[in-house]
Amino acid sequence: MSRTLCPAALQCGICFLLCAFLLQFTAFFAECKTITDSCLRLHVIASSDRAADQRRKLLVRDAVLEAGGALFDGSVTAGEAEEKILPAVETLRQAAERTLRAHGSDETVHVTVEKEFFPARTYETLTLPAGNYEAVKVVIGDGKGQNWWCVMFPPLCLPAAEEKTEDYWTSSQQQILKTPGRYQVRLKLAEWIAQLMGT
Repeated sequence: MSRTLCPAALQCGICFLLCAFLLQFTAFFAECKTITDSCLRLHVIASSDRAADQRRKLLVRDAVLEAGGALFDGSVTAGEAEEKILPAVETLRQAAERTLRAHGSDETVHVTVEKEFFPARTYETLTLPAGNYEAVKVVIGDGKGQNWWCVMFPPLCLPAAEEKTEDYWTSSQQQILKTPGRYQVRLKLAEWIAQLMGT
């Protein structure tokens, strides 16, 4: 005699599986948000995609990094960004504009410290989840060209940085960062929720 599940038992089973998934996803989303909240990014946006503007973008990047000095040595955390970087915004802007003038451009530069949405990006062996990150945003002219970005804290893109990711993130967070393929669906859901919530 074949056994069939009654509708009530089937519904209970589905509810149990759904609750288990939601609990797992809530924990996963919290881990992703901890990662996004801990990073400080530098984002330089070119005026256009013309070759000359793209070259100037890199010159501006170098000028901002040099003028920033200790601000961009990997020691200023995302939580300290506004307090420590905002007072230097005008200095960074002036350094960027001096560089542009020296290379024949009269475009203006806007520098802000703000939360900015970034899609998921791979940096060497790490994939940072999509989300709203604290960023130092440098916009040249119309800001319609391709951008350059980097993670200043933790110092993932500084030449002198020797720190390992183990110093900044838990083992479960490192699983997300280093094996994104295992979490592809959850990362997409987390991206959608981050955009929806603006968090």
